[in-house]
Amino acid sequence: MTDSSSIPSLMKGVYLPGDRRVEIRQVPVPNPSYGQVLVQTRASALCGSDLRSIYRPKTHKTGAEGYLGVIAGHEPCGIIVKRGEGVLDVQGLYISCEAPERKAYGWQRDGGHGEYILVDVQSLVKLPNPLTYIDGAIVACGLGTAYAALSRAQVSGRDRVLVTGLGPVGLGAALLAQKMGAKVLGIEFDTDRVAFAKTLGIDALECVEDPAIGDGDVKAVIAWSTDHGGVDVAIDCSGSSAARLTCLKSACTWGRVVFIGEGGRVDFDVSEVVIHKSLTIFGSWVCSVGLMEELVERLVVWSLHPEIMVTNTFGIDEAATAYKIFDSGRTGKCAIVYHDEKQLYHANLTL
Repeated sequence: MTDSSSIPSLMKGVYLPGDRRVEIRQVPVPNPSYGQVLVQTRASALCGSDLRSIYRPKTHKTGAEGYLGVIAGHEPCGIIVKRGEGVLDVQGLYISCEAPERKAYGWQRDGGHGEYILVDVQSLVKLPNPLTYIDGAIVACGLGTAYAALSRAQVSGRDRVLVTGLGPVGLGAALLAQKMGAKVLGIEFDTDRVAFAKTLGIDALECVEDPAIGDGDVKAVIAWSTDHGGVDVAIDCSGSSAARLTCLKSACTWGRVVFIGEGGRVDFDVSEVVIHKSLTIFGSWVCSVGLMEELVERLVVWSLHPEIMVTNTFGIDEAATAYKIFDSGRTGKCAIVYHDEKQLYHANLTL
């Protein structure tokens, strides 16, 4: 906790009106009410779902991905600077709540692309040393999403794992699967992303062929898995129909396939591709607070800093540039950092 008397009355916040526009507005710093805390944001990562559902569209969606014109950003990390009354340590599977009052940060309530953020205590996850503020921001969604998928598939050291799509979530899935002891191969269409994955110690291949035309990538994956007849677990983080089909065809008999990447469709012969191989297919969406708590503990044990996936950081005044660069699809993770933090260590919490 810092001295609440030093909290300013106004702050900057980033809004995404749509059609690839970014607005920075000055707004009042909120005051926490019962069961809430005020967090001074130190890092706020950009997410692909923001690009797909908020930044690019001219008209915003409704429902769980409906954007209500609030401060954007749902991957923040920072330090508590003020508490409301009755703060209790209550947590749960918040993202899956279907109650009418459910409001997601950065979508239906103000999020992390502001200098301060008002947070319900049930959303808090304590972040232990030596994890950094950027580490914590990435845990909140990108890495948590990957971890939830790996948990669903029960990945372990006995597995050969394929990850299709080496954007931020795919990189996270590959890094975590390696720490779980699995042998991991990543494949990606973009040459730069393949090269970046290799710098992180990920065995990666550039896609050689569209599986809708031929099975060049499938043959390469099966050859990589040696005499295993395919991979034990295949995880698609791209949302590409071709990549999803590669996952299904590359999985060995009794294999597990997880779809994380959003949007699109995939067509396949159900009998040949799924039934006759007795595949298990999971859909996995985001991460629970409980799994995030488990993840941060493992990150410390594994000495894994998620910030190694970050290729670009920006100040809040550079938010428009941040989204433009991130929208190019040629980066790793991107993040906005605050308060001139040069060494982003000793984080207190994420959400």
